Amino acid sequence: MEKLARKLGLKTDPTIFFVSAGIMVVFLITLLLIPEAIEKAFGAGRLWIVTNLGWFFIFGVTSWVVFLLWVAMSRYGAIRLGGNDAKPDYGNISWFTMLFAGGIGTVLMFWGVAEPVSHFSNPPRPDVDAFTVAAADDAIGFAIYHLGLHTWAIFTLPGLAFAYFIYRYKLPMRYSSVFYPLIGDRIYGPLGKTLDVFAVLGTLFGVAVSIGLGTQQINAGLNELFDIPDAVMPKVVIIALLTTVAVGSIVAGLDAGIKLLSNVNIAMAVGLMLFVLFTGSTVFLLRATIETFGLYISNIVPMAFWNDTLAQYQQESGSWGWQGDWTVFYWAWTVTWSPFIGIFVARISRGRTIREFVLGVLFAPSIFTLVWFSIFGWSAMEIDGIGADARAALGEQAGALSAAVADSVPLAMFAFFDHFPFATIIQGLAVLIVAIFFATSSDSASLVVDMLCTGTPDPGPVRQRLFWGISEGVLAAMLIVLAGDTGLLALQQVITVIGLPIFILAFIMMIGLYRGLRQEDVQKAAVGELPRTEDL
Repeated sequence: MEKLARKLGLKTDPTIFFVSAGIMVVFLITLLLIPEAIEKAFGAGRLWIVTNLGWFFIFGVTSWVVFLLWVAMSRYGAIRLGGNDAKPDYGNISWFTMLFAGGIGTVLMFWGVAEPVSHFSNPPRPDVDAFTVAAADDAIGFAIYHLGLHTWAIFTLPGLAFAYFIYRYKLPMRYSSVFYPLIGDRIYGPLGKTLDVFAVLGTLFGVAVSIGLGTQQINAGLNELFDIPDAVMPKVVIIALLTTVAVGSIVAGLDAGIKLLSNVNIAMAVGLMLFVLFTGSTVFLLRATIETFGLYISNIVPMAFWNDTLAQYQQESGSWGWQGDWTVFYWAWTVTWSPFIGIFVARISRGRTIREFVLGVLFAPSIFTLVWFSIFGWSAMEIDGIGADARAALGEQAGALSAAVADSVPLAMFAFFDHFPFATIIQGLAVLIVAIFFATSSDSASLVVDMLCTGTPDPGPVRQRLFWGISEGVLAAMLIVLAGDTGLLALQQVITVIGLPIFILAFIMMIGLYRGLRQEDVQKAAVGELPRTEDL
């Protein structure tokens, strides 16, 4: 494989590169040939996981939030990720926009209206009636719980581990490096390479699902605007065009490409949010935003531990289903992104202290997410009708938005904008924002996959980065063309199953990070900089 890599002009670890690419191709062919069988097999695995181990996912992410906050507020928070005199490579605004746009920008555009309205019309708790004030409070609470601190803890934990071991221990920029305190130099052997291959595949498949969802939303918007058919070929053209943009950003590099796209995209997203705020029920939304902070603070602890334990006694089906379809799926899907987002965030965070890193990555995007859902979610539910009196006053218009969401989740945002002035222009802007978020996620993922293969933050040859960028687009396009919705659904089942071992590895990663910090504590104690832990 080394000879082939040299012949192709690649500067990468040939084992990680070729094994990852080979497994991706084999899996894709298998998925395309027998998508229903794959979906059935992995569907059974997913059902077993969410039924028997859903509690593990819910408890696990909550424990990561607690661990990260403890690390940030402890003496370890002063440790700088890099040399002791290192300075941050990026200013706070650019740092935030890159980690956010490369993280869940596409998810907020997709679910900003759809998730609150879904929970509003189909409440998670069996004792809450749909379309009521209580249902609205729960809808916002669960939406922010899913995409607030807990989601960003899934990204922050590996990001901190990567940054610490790469910049303090001078280890390769690979997934295996974070397990160095536990397996030592075996990170350079078959065990380490296996972990790296697993991380590459998790990133590719996790991003492929997001590309599929983003493409559906863009196609739905174009159908609304220009009556372009919501069909296979338009989706392929969308993927081809946006992959071209992503590839151009990949060639331009981190500063000229991803940084520029991220800054532009966040500016447009903020503009869209302010438009909804000032053309909608402004006073109501300002009140709701402040109140939502209180709802989140008061509900985060009970929600973080809620397991719907009594579902079998309260629901007609007698099954534990809602959290499996929502919370557990979110955590399993998000954790497949964690190597990608973790390394990307580590790459742009050199020079920051652990405290700055943890508090910034946890809270800055979470606060933005809370404001986003407050404005879009409360606006959508108000349009749909909150409470019996409001719904009676709306007449036939009551429930129109929830019906649109039930009919087509990708169309939710565009159906929402039909209720605002300049609807066509705003819908076009929304399509553009989703498209750039999509391109930013794709080029960020390609950059990270290349780092996972090379083990260095320096960009590899252009052809190498292009390979991964094009592969992501081709993977999504072939799934849509040859397997249709069944292929995408099968991949969703697959990443839920893949998410379990990655989730377990994250716990092991947390132990390794703690041991690394303890060792640094002991080393500094030798020169009188810090007290020994056992003396505290």
